[in-house]
Amino acid sequence: MSQDKSREFLHSGNAKDKFKFFFKATLLQQVNDLLQNIYEHLKAANALVHELEESIKPMQKELDELQGKIKNMEHVEEISQKVQQLKKKLAWSWVYDVDKQLAEQNAKIGILKDRIPACQAKIDLQLNVVEELREHISKKKAQIASMMEKTSEVRRMKDELQQTLSLATKEKLELEEEYGRKTNHVQKMMKHARFLEQQVQDIHEQHVKNTQAEESEIEEKLKALQYEFDAANLSFTRLKEEESALSESMNKGLSEIACIGNEIEELERKHREIAFSIRELHQHQTNKVTAFGGDRVINLLRAIERHQQRFKKPPVGPIGAHLTLVNGDTWARAVEHAIGRLLNAFIVTNHKDALLLRGCAREANYSHLQIVIYDFSRPRLNIPPHMLPQTSHPTTLSVLHTENHIVFNVLVDMGDAERQVLVRDYDMGKAVAFGQRILNLKEVYTSDGYKMFSRGSVQTTLPPNKKQRSGRLCSSFDNQIKDLQRDESNVHEEAQQRRRRKRDAEESLQDLQETLRSIKKRRLDAERDLMSKKLALRDVKNSYVAETSSSPASNVDELHQEISKAHEEIQEREILLEKLRVRMNGAEAKANELKVSFENLCESAKGEIDAFDKSENELIKLEQALLDEESKKSHYEGIMNNRVLSLIKEAEAHYQELENNRLESCRKASIICPESEIEALGGCDGSTPEQLSAQLTRLNQRLLHESRRYSESIDDLRMLCEKKERKVLRKQQTYKGYQEKLNACEKALNLRWSKFQRNATLLKRQLTWQFNGHLRKKGISGQIKVSYEDKTLSVEVKMPQDASSSTVHDTRGLSGGERSFSTLCFALALHEMTEAPFRAMDEFDVFMDAVSRKISLDTLVDFALAQGSQWIFITPHDIGMVKQGERLKKQQMAAPRS
Repeated sequence: MSQDKSREFLHSGNAKDKFKFFFKATLLQQVNDLLQNIYEHLKAANALVHELEESIKPMQKELDELQGKIKNMEHVEEISQKVQQLKKKLAWSWVYDVDKQLAEQNAKIGILKDRIPACQAKIDLQLNVVEELREHISKKKAQIASMMEKTSEVRRMKDELQQTLSLATKEKLELEEEYGRKTNHVQKMMKHARFLEQQVQDIHEQHVKNTQAEESEIEEKLKALQYEFDAANLSFTRLKEEESALSESMNKGLSEIACIGNEIEELERKHREIAFSIRELHQHQTNKVTAFGGDRVINLLRAIERHQQRFKKPPVGPIGAHLTLVNGDTWARAVEHAIGRLLNAFIVTNHKDALLLRGCAREANYSHLQIVIYDFSRPRLNIPPHMLPQTSHPTTLSVLHTENHIVFNVLVDMGDAERQVLVRDYDMGKAVAFGQRILNLKEVYTSDGYKMFSRGSVQTTLPPNKKQRSGRLCSSFDNQIKDLQRDESNVHEEAQQRRRRKRDAEESLQDLQETLRSIKKRRLDAERDLMSKKLALRDVKNSYVAETSSSPASNVDELHQEISKAHEEIQEREILLEKLRVRMNGAEAKANELKVSFENLCESAKGEIDAFDKSENELIKLEQALLDEESKKSHYEGIMNNRVLSLIKEAEAHYQELENNRLESCRKASIICPESEIEALGGCDGSTPEQLSAQLTRLNQRLLHESRRYSESIDDLRMLCEKKERKVLRKQQTYKGYQEKLNACEKALNLRWSKFQRNATLLKRQLTWQFNGHLRKKGISGQIKVSYEDKTLSVEVKMPQDASSSTVHDTRGLSGGERSFSTLCFALALHEMTEAPFRAMDEFDVFMDAVSRKISLDTLVDFALAQGSQWIFITPHDIGMVKQGERLKKQQMAAPRS
């Protein structure tokens, strides 16, 4: 790869020629040709193997036909023998079948006759049991009535005693709690008295110690410590104020972030709701019925269609699918609020159809289906004018239209649609609902969803449902979808703004946290310094006060007075505690007495209550047993009359008919063959005459068909079949081995193709990176774009002095030096991607200026030293700037003679 070749590469304006040069230089062309050649060979080999496999299919077909012929010919003789045997079995099977029917009929008659005494005995037994149970029930009822009078008084006493016990227990717990509080207070006062006594002792000791100190020295020390304390206190106060201000700012920031987060969650929830509403409206556009129950109502209608024959009359619904608005969509939302609960409902004619429709709803996975039961035979209702609201405003019924009189009647009888008045706005609704006393008026609905009604003197106004955006009876949903999409876009944009605000607030909060940590650390240091100075100052002051005071008598007297007061108060508290203890013991004794009385009462009443409960349970069991026994008696009487006696007569007549049939069948069968021959063949094997007759017909037809098909010898066919089997098996094994080898080769080829494509991609990236890296040494940036799909290669160079910041897509637009340096960079990039022990470059810097030549020469030398291979550079210019080293040899030839 010479400099001339590289320059020719860069000077060429054809991207495909550049790609071919790069593809060959990186040896990718050679690898690609090898893989393509292997692929073509594999394709040809697969086609050859497939052709060989197809060549043996005619032989396999002949082999299958031979095997079929052999099997069919083997069955012909077996079929002939079976036909003769079946003829004999069929004749006697008629006799045996009649014998079997006679035995069954005889057993049936015996069973029926045996039922008569058993049924009569059971009927008599049930009569006796019923009489006994009635006697027991009357006695048990009298016993329960007497026991009820006794237990009612015991239960009343038990309830009163239990209530008294609970009150006594509550009083005891309150006294124990008060006693504990007062005991704790006395202990605290005793601790305070001991503390005061210890303080008196400490004052005496301090006075003795400080009498020997010098007053002047203590005063000087006090002044110095006071000055240091004031300075430290000032610094601490300032840092504390700064910390408080920062903490307050950080709390505000946290509150703001939390508030923004809540707003974002609310907006996202709103966005999800709007998207769900849009999907619902699109679905309603596709199928109007889905507006009244979604996909579930479609499944329900299909289930109703499957079970339509079981209904007395087909259900009508959903009701909303049978309604339309008269004057456009003006009142759609008001109608939705007025009768929206009925729009999803189905109407059936009776309770049985309602249960059947509920089963269809379970099958369609439609839970909580609203079903209205209404008589379909009623004609369309005619409402007189005096029964309608006397107002000029429309009613719900007047703005709706339906062709189905059942739906119309349900709206009137179940929904009161004729008494619901619709108005334009809130003020007009209040005037109609509350300002005027209109007859036959039940409710007033506004166009935006408000509901108003009055019951007596109570006036009620309900706001519209915010989740309900529009009515489902609208003729077109396009405007609603556009409004919802606009709302969705606004909500999304608002959420994005909230997220940006949250990010900014979080960044500000992080800065505040860093500042707060720094201030807090300084404040803690100042606080420790202040406390140390404060303690030192207090110690000196205490020493000074002890020195200047003549005696601590005044302080001690005050402490003694406080101690005496504390002891007096402790004695008073202990007296109160003693009184509380007495009251507490009394309450506990009272509670124990009541508890014992309650337990005794419960123990004494337990036997009577248990006996009463037991008697009640026994009475219930007796009544249930009486019902069971009466039903059993009725059951046995019905069996005797309807099943036993009538069945016996029918069975005897049928038995006589079967005996006559048996004699005739035995006479005909004896003509064909004796019965002993059938017994030798194993009898009829439990087969019925119908089954044997069908088998005989099939075998006769098959025997006739098979005997006409073949005329060859079965032995010749078997020899020919074995010969063909050996030949086909040998070829199949050979072709299978070929195919396995070809599959292994194809798998290896696919693996190599994937590796080749990955290496090509990596080489493309490496070429661009290295080319741009070498260009950057001179402040130039560039890029090599290689497309293996289009087989093109393009070079882009961007010069630093170009003010327009445009990129040169053709290197012919560069100057001579820039083109030479770009050529050099490309050559070095390719050198890094190839391996060679010797490399040479001749006159690589002939068109360069001095600066470019210096950069190029340094780049080449550094590159050659880093690569480790042997390089030879030939140039007609001065190479004095290159320093000679261990791995770098320079040789300068003498100038040619003139």
